[in-house]
Amino acid sequence: MKSPDLIDLAVRNLRESVLRNSLTTLGITVGVASLVAMLALGVGLQQMANRRLAKSGLFDTVVVTSRRDFRSYNREDRTTGAGAAQSRALDENVRAEFEKLPNVLEATPDIRFITELRYDGKPHLTMVSGVAQSARSNDAFDSMQGRFFSSDMADEVILQKEFADELITGREQPDSKVQVTAEQLQGLLMKEISLRYAERSVPDQNASSQNAAATAQPNDSDPAALSSFSVIRRSRQLRIVGITDQDPEGIRGSARGRVFLPLKLLQDLKVMLPSEIRENTRSFSNQQTYLTISVRVKNTSQIQGVQEAIKKMGFNTFSIVDATRSLRRFFAVLDLFLGIFGSLALAVASLGIVNTLVMAILERRREIGIMKAIGASDGDVKKLFFVEAGVMGFFGGLAGVLLGWTIGKLINWGTNIYLVRQELPPETIWAVPWWLVAGAIVFAVVISLCSGLYPAARAARLDPVQALRYE
Repeated sequence: MKSPDLIDLAVRNLRESVLRNSLTTLGITVGVASLVAMLALGVGLQQMANRRLAKSGLFDTVVVTSRRDFRSYNREDRTTGAGAAQSRALDENVRAEFEKLPNVLEATPDIRFITELRYDGKPHLTMVSGVAQSARSNDAFDSMQGRFFSSDMADEVILQKEFADELITGREQPDSKVQVTAEQLQGLLMKEISLRYAERSVPDQNASSQNAAATAQPNDSDPAALSSFSVIRRSRQLRIVGITDQDPEGIRGSARGRVFLPLKLLQDLKVMLPSEIRENTRSFSNQQTYLTISVRVKNTSQIQGVQEAIKKMGFNTFSIVDATRSLRRFFAVLDLFLGIFGSLALAVASLGIVNTLVMAILERRREIGIMKAIGASDGDVKKLFFVEAGVMGFFGGLAGVLLGWTIGKLINWGTNIYLVRQELPPETIWAVPWWLVAGAIVFAVVISLCSGLYPAARAARLDPVQALRYE
């Protein structure tokens, strides 16, 4: 019997018991819908986490530290390359070398320091951090009040909301009784704030340093001490252009900045950093040194290659990709369990297929006997029942995907309503990739074919003589 004839005959037989076959197909639909909805939820949550991490700039960034400052957590790194004493410091020369590596977009130094800012005549001590112009796409700046820096050398500043509250209330610790309104925060924008900092100055050898706030004289016994440096107290007027409620440096803990300036501006100010004080006690350098440098790559797939190249240069590296291995493992286990629980309904539906086809055998004994009498083989009978099971599985799987997609849309819609009421940005927590659609339909057909094994074998074993005597 040809395949088109088998399909035509199977569809005709399914039409004869519309109610029973429809209920069986509906059972498959519900099973596939539960499977699709659960797996789509797991995929959506994973994509949401990936989007957040990617937009924060963490996924495509390698953080580089000098072995002079930190020991690597990787034992292999500690046994290869230069030792801590021979390791190079992270200065401008090293940063330029990083930017020349293949697949590297930029290498930005980490400039942060605790200093005093004055607003409305009152001093405030806090952490100041430099932000590169490429951080404009960071999700922490999406919903902020005001705007991002107009240029990388603008005398502008963005405040973290907690520090903005401190400027308004005059209290370093938040007070639940004092509520800062959005109008008060808006009133801070375009106001001026004074930054006081220590400038690192490298005077000429013959120049006098009597006007310097602090001076370190070269040690003649140390050949590495080539010159002196001066620390000069400076002040800079800045304009407040933005206030962000989210924290762009959340993973830094207590070292995260609360006041953000353009990175190029901070580099031009030549602020004396704690790392430079330490380096200058070892050997004097005319270049600014940094505690860490963030190397941004073109694609996350190139992270490993860039890390290996930097390690060969004698530096320690860390990327969030290393830390997210456990996160990917968690989502893999989550998807597995969601798939198992979603498949339970499909397993129950398979029992309905077995019941439907067994009942069809009892009702169609005479038809089966006639088919065998006119030359149909046992294999033809098996194929017929297999095709009937596959047709129910296909249409049930197709309807199940549509139902699961609808359920997911409703869940996402309801979740976003809740998030908006909580004054949180809407999220897409549900996603149905193409492979899930194809996999769900194929899985439904396979389950249906497996469910048709017993009924097909039973129908093929019928004796045509006994079948023709039926009824």
